[in-house]
Amino acid sequence: MNLVERLFIALFLLILVLFVGTMGYFLIEGWSLFDALYMTIITLSTVGYGEVHPLSEAGRLFTIFLIFAGVGIAFYVFTMVTETIISGQLQDFLGKRRLEAKLETLHDHYIICGYGRIGRHICHIIAKEVPFVVVEKNPQVVKEIEKEGFLYLEGDATHEEVLKKAGIDRAKGLVSVLRSDADNVYITLTARGLNEKLFIIARADEEHVETKLKRAGADKVVSPYLIGARRMALIILRPAVTDFLELVTPEQSVELQLEEVRISDRSDLVGKPLLESGIRQFSGAIILAIKKVTGEMIFNPPPDYIFEAGDVVVALGDRKGLARLEEVASGRKKLKDLL
Repeated sequence: MNLVERLFIALFLLILVLFVGTMGYFLIEGWSLFDALYMTIITLSTVGYGEVHPLSEAGRLFTIFLIFAGVGIAFYVFTMVTETIISGQLQDFLGKRRLEAKLETLHDHYIICGYGRIGRHICHIIAKEVPFVVVEKNPQVVKEIEKEGFLYLEGDATHEEVLKKAGIDRAKGLVSVLRSDADNVYITLTARGLNEKLFIIARADEEHVETKLKRAGADKVVSPYLIGARRMALIILRPAVTDFLELVTPEQSVELQLEEVRISDRSDLVGKPLLESGIRQFSGAIILAIKKVTGEMIFNPPPDYIFEAGDVVVALGDRKGLARLEEVASGRKKLKDLL
């Protein structure tokens, strides 16, 4: 039993003594409830005030009992409160309650399972744009997450109850990046069973595990070693291409970015051909590809391509230009205001 649990028990006993004392004076002496409560409090606090009303012999015997029982419990409560505050357990308990309250308000968030080298980088990259919670079972790693200020849940992500506490029923997606392929498969299988609409990204160290992860329900499977090998090979074969790709990655501080923008049904772009949309004029962005609602990907769309609601536009440009494109695509701004 930890200190916080003992503190609650001590407080319960103190309330019980107050109740017994109040009812005792009320029944034995026939006093009002207020007078009975007042007499109980001054007796337990040993402040030395006189009797509220003259006591009968039965009342004095009851007072003796109350002093021996109540003062001991009051001292025990004081000791527990002091020890709990000094040890920091009360602060930890209140901190966990605040975390639980934040978890209950999460919606359309991502659950990051594992805070190893990969999980750590994912969190830092998406921190400013996507709400997420990290699930980690290592207490030492949890302290590191807490220092970073990320929302976390201490527990084993392979357990169904832990994923439920992380709000998997309200989550938009889950990223499983544990070191064990078996754990990633199990988490994927469990998560898919809890939320059929969840977008799941899973890590695979071994190539043959990719098939198992997809069967378990993963939407995307990423092999860090394979990606690393391809990147190194590309540096050897296509160094200029590699330099360009590094410019448009999210962690770089330069203005150039690759971004995806969804066309809303309220957007002025709907029904307009690419050539007449004025995207290049008001945003300076280059349209590299368009992903249809059906999943079809159109690379380097032709000038006569007509935008439809639900299209996801992959564009290259600076931050300000892409922000203007997003405003028009979402319907928050009209083309006439920019052209």
